[in-house]
Amino acid sequence: MLITPAFAQAADGGGSGLEALLPLVLIFVVFYFLLIRPQQKKAKQHKAMLSAIKRGDKVVTGGGIMGTVTKVNDDNEVTVEIIKDVKVRVRRHLIHEVLSKMEPVKEADKTKVASNDSGGGQGLASGLKKLFGGKS
Repeated sequence: MLITPAFAQAADGGGSGLEALLPLVLIFVVFYFLLIRPQQKKAKQHKAMLSAIKRGDKVVTGGGIMGTVTKVNDDNEVTVEIIKDVKVRVRRHLIHEVLSKMEPVKEADKTKVASNDSGGGQGLASGLKKLFGGKS
């Protein structure tokens, strides 16, 4: 029942160095697709968001301060109004999130709003009645 030394030596592996590296390579591939690649995508999106910040955007800083961008000073700094007449200068890379982007109002939208407002002051009420099937 004893194993002879010749059989014990033949059973110790006999594999090449490539077989030993294969698990490490597979682990690196899994880490790349599950950790590294998504983190790079998120960093790229954050950088694009920061470069698109403009006046009127509502932002949250890294410290949790919420405010509205009143001035884009340069590539590294913006001025944020926290409350009325209280403005702080913030480094652009410390802005954590843009809550809402302000878009310029188009001419067609301006005329549409003006026509809705001139409807006798019942624009919202009549709009809700139409929406829910009531008579206006």
